[in-house]
Amino acid sequence: MKGTCHCGAVEIEVELLNGFADARRCDCSFCRRRGTIAVTARLSDLRVVRGAENLTLYQFGTRTAKHWFCRTCGNYTHHQRRSNPGEYGVNVAILEGVNPRDLGEVPWTDGVNHPSDR
Repeated sequence: MKGTCHCGAVEIEVELLNGFADARRCDCSFCRRRGTIAVTARLSDLRVVRGAENLTLYQFGTRTAKHWFCRTCGNYTHHQRRSNPGEYGVNVAILEGVNPRDLGEVPWTDGVNHPSDR
């Protein structure tokens, strides 16, 4: 599956681990502000096809999760998860031919009480 940031400077190819079955939102301080629906891919199943040099990294808190954004348009593309660093969360909205509205009600993950904080 192909995905691009808003301006098209960054393009990825990704094979989703469970398709859209595990689509979810997170209510941690960062995710709830960006409002993204994320789906899962293994690290080996996401490839930056174009624009790797245009991606910028943001980390906060424990600095375990790694969030990538296009430095031109600011669009969030994907992140390496804190809950499972062997997986990426991929922004559903960047995926070609996908409208997040079509996913219906999407469950929330409790990022405020993250399992890694226990």
